[in-house]
Amino acid sequence: MKLSTLCFCIRGDEALLAMKKRGFGAGKWNGYGGKVAEEETPRVAAARELQEESGLVVDAAALEQVAIVRFYFDKNPVFECHIFLTRTWHGEPQETEEMRPQWFPIAQLPFAEMWAADAQWVPLILAGKKLEAEVNFNADGSEVKNFSYKERHYA
Repeated sequence: MKLSTLCFCIRGDEALLAMKKRGFGAGKWNGYGGKVAEEETPRVAAARELQEESGLVVDAAALEQVAIVRFYFDKNPVFECHIFLTRTWHGEPQETEEMRPQWFPIAQLPFAEMWAADAQWVPLILAGKKLEAEVNFNADGSEVKNFSYKERHYA
């Protein structure tokens, strides 16, 4: 599995999502994130990806780990994604070649334009739960075949 990250910025009752403009996941709203480099921890990678994709600067220590989600496509392991929330950062989100930012009310996230499993696990983490989850999509990622999770604690 490729080690990856996602980071969601929270401002009051809003979450910052970004429209992926190219590459894997293009055309979907998501948090900011990407692959973890060999010399990085997931937390450091999440801070780096957030800055590269949005211009926002966050102290890696300020990121709160809320989940590890393992994503499978037709039972083939693809990503182990470490997911973080942050409520503190410097700067304003900027559009980049890869991502277009937009704030959404947490109660009205655009799940129809997100990954098919997001409606199952994103509300849980935004409600304060910490999880370890597994998602098995069909081959093209358009449908969730299986979703399971357990709550867990992160340091």
